[in-house]
Amino acid sequence: MIEVSALTKVYGALRAVDDLSFAVQPGEVLGLLGQNGAGKTTTLRCLAGIIPPTSGSIRLAGCDLRAEPLEAKRRLAFLSDEPRLFEHLTVRQHLDFAARLYQVADAAARIPALLADLELTEQAGSLPAELSRGMKQKVGVACGLLHEPAVMFFDEPLTGLDPIAIRKTKRLITARAAAGAAIILSSHLLHLVDEICTHVLVLRRGKRVAHGTLAEVRAAHAGAEGDSLEDAFLRLAGEASAA
Repeated sequence: MIEVSALTKVYGALRAVDDLSFAVQPGEVLGLLGQNGAGKTTTLRCLAGIIPPTSGSIRLAGCDLRAEPLEAKRRLAFLSDEPRLFEHLTVRQHLDFAARLYQVADAAARIPALLADLELTEQAGSLPAELSRGMKQKVGVACGLLHEPAVMFFDEPLTGLDPIAIRKTKRLITARAAAGAAIILSSHLLHLVDEICTHVLVLRRGKRVAHGTLAEVRAAHAGAEGDSLEDAFLRLAGEASAA
């Protein structure tokens, strides 16, 4: 599971994340929503151990991220919207490298299946420069799935993907949740969140302004003009604009 308590990240006079607390249980998919600058990416980067929080605590799959950073990171995968690949490694070599980093004992058996599932078998010997943006995204997903993480963070996971890859990615996320992973998905695509998330967390200026199941957030914030997640989010965004 994911446990976040009083997470705060300060840059000078800016409180990018402000006293944020929430939890994600195994099997849940939390949609992280907010306007640009709301603190979504900063939150994910803190949770992944990429940047240190100013204060607060983070536990991933039972490991305290500050006290046990290596153990915590072994249990997670962070899939960003901009895959960062090594220029001189082929697709297969990226997976081999990830296997060594995460000490995946049966990588030789897992890698061909992952390549096939993500339709990368024919590109296994290709370098990043030879891949489309969508294929690069798939390589990042393959590397993130190889060690079967208990915690997964997706930041705009559908960027650059074709319709078939989009469907596969959505199925992949729901399948990982069904297998017991705790997942956070950050996206501006409200239909995606509505389709595959079990819970929603909305940020505004680094603070939590809505949190709960999809039904709870709709009921509390959609208002008389509608009952969809989009209605709820637009009402919250409207409150932000008026503030």
